[in-house]
Amino acid sequence: MEFTIGGRLEVRITPADVGKRVSVRRQTDGGGTGAEFTDVVGVLTSWDNGVLSVTRKSGQSVHIVESSLVAGKVVPAAPARRRGPAASFGELASVTARAWQPVESEALGDWRLRAAGGFTRRANSVLPLGDPGLPVGEALGRVRDWYEERGLPAYVQTATGAEGTQELLCAELERHGWRREVSAEVRIAALAPVGDLEADVRAVRLTREPDAAWLARYQRFSTPGPHVLRVLGSGPSVWFATVPGDTGDTEGPAADPDAPPAAIGRCVVDGRWAGFMAVEVAPEQRRRGLATTVMAALARRALDEGASAAWLQVEEDNEGARALYDGMGFAAHHRYHHYRSA
Repeated sequence: MEFTIGGRLEVRITPADVGKRVSVRRQTDGGGTGAEFTDVVGVLTSWDNGVLSVTRKSGQSVHIVESSLVAGKVVPAAPARRRGPAASFGELASVTARAWQPVESEALGDWRLRAAGGFTRRANSVLPLGDPGLPVGEALGRVRDWYEERGLPAYVQTATGAEGTQELLCAELERHGWRREVSAEVRIAALAPVGDLEADVRAVRLTREPDAAWLARYQRFSTPGPHVLRVLGSGPSVWFATVPGDTGDTEGPAADPDAPPAAIGRCVVDGRWAGFMAVEVAPEQRRRGLATTVMAALARRALDEGASAAWLQVEEDNEGARALYDGMGFAAHHRYHHYRSA
């Protein structure tokens, strides 16, 4: 990371650069061993009273005392992507929202307030894709009231790490006392290689609606009700995959139709995009390639419907899923976060 001009370190950012992506170097206490330096890259979200706030692509905000700065500069809005289909944040935000729709929604300017009886944060949070038409503090008050009327906690879903994402809003939420609870990556990939994965997709049953067996395997189906089925069934073209449970005897009888499924998955096809969700495998059936089988079967159906690109969401602490999706060619596009009102 180069900050120098003519061999001299220079601070080439000012408060006028708030909202831009920057790279800064600050001096830190060396703990008695002399000066040490730390580099931070992210969006400059504030510069007030001698303190800078920089929000990294992870969503973490770093506060830097102005007097500790030794170098700084504005850098390109987003790093060049090395693989995967081209996609803007705005396009992906709309596609992912259509794949997991609430039961009830209401506009607040360009924000969309969403509720679904508390079933998942995604369906019970504000999607802020623009200006709420009010000062942010006032808009957040309206948000709290709206969710309180429905007996739900107030959440706002934000994104970081790509051109056009919402680092400034993340910082504003923190200033108003909202706290980040969950973060996840939105990953994208070319769809054809997923469909070409080596898998015996003949074992996968595809349906338009989830049956009782599928729901029994789905971990989030802890509060059954019509609102759950409405969210699961929402989207332009929805498919549910089921791998029936088996006896474990490869030479014995066929799979027991009444046994809980060995694996499930969900896919929503929306134009060129296929979104993968709810890919789950029974604990006793893991490490048999069933998640790959489910993904391949759903990808082939999406390819038949004309899709060419894939997306999915994975929480950052789910190392097993991250490794699986790495092997399928999925790369991080941006991160999303849920902020909860204090």
